Amino acid sequence: MGPSLPLIVVAWGLVLGAAAVAAPPGLSDGERQRVASGEVVLLDAMPPGAGKSARGGTGVGFVRASTEQVWRVIIDYRGHTRFYPRVVGVDVVQADEKHALVRYDIAIGPLSFTFHMNKYPDPVRHRTEWHLAPDHANRLFRENSGYWQVDEAKGGSLVTYAIAVRTIMPSFATFGNERSSIVDTIQGLRKVVEEGGGPATRP
Repeated sequence: MGPSLPLIVVAWGLVLGAAAVAAPPGLSDGERQRVASGEVVLLDAMPPGAGKSARGGTGVGFVRASTEQVWRVIIDYRGHTRFYPRVVGVDVVQADEKHALVRYDIAIGPLSFTFHMNKYPDPVRHRTEWHLAPDHANRLFRENSGYWQVDEAKGGSLVTYAIAVRTIMPSFATFGNERSSIVDTIQGLRKVVEEGGGPATRP
């Protein structure tokens, strides 16, 4: 007879506990080591519900802070100017514990655009998902959805950030920008959190 289920669970827990960073589904041992060394690893996986013509992917990075510290910065919407590339203004139109309507202003060269996002935070899972608010102005995006997931890891937190984007611009004009923005955003978040930056504004 093989080992009992409780023993298997305990053994698997010990393996995970020994790893520098826990591996989310789809992360290989090599990618996990790269994350542990401080690299942001890009995956081709798109967030659930992404359109067939959307561009984007998933990034995974390590932050030397607790899940609660990371989570507080992520749901501090007005503070998103600190780590989201090109975001120059944020206004929380309305918010409660389960939903927030957030207006973003972004600058791309001499141009500026406004769009609105519906955010759905889940503090128990440390996960927030979002998509465009269809009944509000969205001058640049035809699609913008994704999620943040924060998981506990040895010595800090593992953050997963996924986006799916489709804009009014031709694909050749934005090729690669979505994926590079994933890396820039995770690195920006990490800098804010690890330098002791809590929420920039009161709820």
